Amino acid sequence: IGRLVIGQNGILSTPAVSCIIRKIKAAGGIILTASHSPGGPGGEFGVKFEVANGGPAPDVVSEKIYQISKTLEEYAICPDLRVDLSRLGRQEFDLENKFKPFRVEIVDSVDIYLNLLRSIFDFNMIRSFLTGPNQIKIRIDAMNGVMGPYVRKILCDELGAPANSAINCVPLEDFGGQPPDPNLTYAAALLEAMRGGEYGFGAAFDADGDRYMILGQNGFFVNASDSLAIIAANLSCIPYFRQMGVRGFGRSMPTSTALDKVAKVMKVPVYETPTGWRYFSNLMDSGRCSLCGEESFGTGSDHLREKDGLWAVLVWLSILAARKQSVEEIVRDHWAKFGRHYYCRFDYEGLEPRTAYFIMRDLEALITNKTFSNQQFAVGSNIYSVERTDSFEYMDPVDGTVTKRQGLRIVFSDASRLIFRMSASSHVRATLRIYAESYERDPSQHDKEPQAVLSPLIAIALKISQIHERTGRKGPTVIT
Repeated sequence: IGRLVIGQNGILSTPAVSCIIRKIKAAGGIILTASHSPGGPGGEFGVKFEVANGGPAPDVVSEKIYQISKTLEEYAICPDLRVDLSRLGRQEFDLENKFKPFRVEIVDSVDIYLNLLRSIFDFNMIRSFLTGPNQIKIRIDAMNGVMGPYVRKILCDELGAPANSAINCVPLEDFGGQPPDPNLTYAAALLEAMRGGEYGFGAAFDADGDRYMILGQNGFFVNASDSLAIIAANLSCIPYFRQMGVRGFGRSMPTSTALDKVAKVMKVPVYETPTGWRYFSNLMDSGRCSLCGEESFGTGSDHLREKDGLWAVLVWLSILAARKQSVEEIVRDHWAKFGRHYYCRFDYEGLEPRTAYFIMRDLEALITNKTFSNQQFAVGSNIYSVERTDSFEYMDPVDGTVTKRQGLRIVFSDASRLIFRMSASSHVRATLRIYAESYERDPSQHDKEPQAVLSPLIAIALKISQIHERTGRKGPTVIT
């Protein structure tokens, strides 16, 4: 490697890394991040490798890197190398190797990414929406991750939002002592501010800027699966899609099927993939997919090969400006047209990996037994009939690779779903996630609390998994 490009002060969002890789045609990129699925001895740090298309390394690349790592016999370091990360421009070093000189280029963290966004959105429309006579007041929480510079330069300086509408914009090593996860549990301060009614739109970002959360006035929460479906249904508000068209949608298997309803009306295909953005990259590179998303608040399009939190927020602001409705009105209109997908995820974090493995192994044996397919579950006045079950596997339509054992699915005759999936949070701890989804077409039934609607399904999930009995837990760590 003869050239490194680094963001000023060592800060780049994940989508900005993808953007720069594609812009300068780099061989790849390395992201050092406090990921929500980190590595390291204490599970406190992560290293992600991006390939030349700007997307996460596919499994075959990660496996190749691992195999090569086992054959390395020596390595060399340069202990006296000093790089000023605050000074924009090139710095050159002679490291006594075949690359002479070794070049380090410090670039503006926001600039290249901002230019891409200018080509996608109608900035004048958004600026008028944030500054004009009928302006909306917004509240944006960068959660002391890398998004501070992006929020200030793009939303405040470029688009005119008042400086005090952006909070927690100083990147801190410990994120101010609060996990930088954009959900109702950890973005509680934003939720409280939105409940006051002063702000019409609120958003929070995660540590590295690829995930987001949307709130409306009075704290109206938009779950990630609904957000993805609503964005899909309103792509005509974005100049990029008016020009490029819409070729298909992608969603991870645990994400609710709300997107599928939109795709059916728009007559475009939906690709159901395992969790992990690398599966979407192949679809986008082959021209099959224009928009994709995951239930963990990650959404993106084929403008990059990463999920993109700020892009999603600008899509929402564009929709609000074009439709001249509130967040809640847009969501309720969507439910009235397509039906509501009640949805919830329960995370059991920090489990002993062996315990989590055996829970999943026994559950797979139970639900894939032929006798299970004929079962009915009665919970109160609700009766759920099992329609089909499986251990999800995915065949990539581009290269034919098959990925197996990506989660256990139970689909009931009323289209309700239960999904169980392991998510390794580090090599010493494991996370087991349970997803519950129930579809309701009747608009008169759209005002219920999700957990009230989903409680019968959750009771079934707990009964068949025995997760509380086998882990000693009384409940999940996080509910989203």
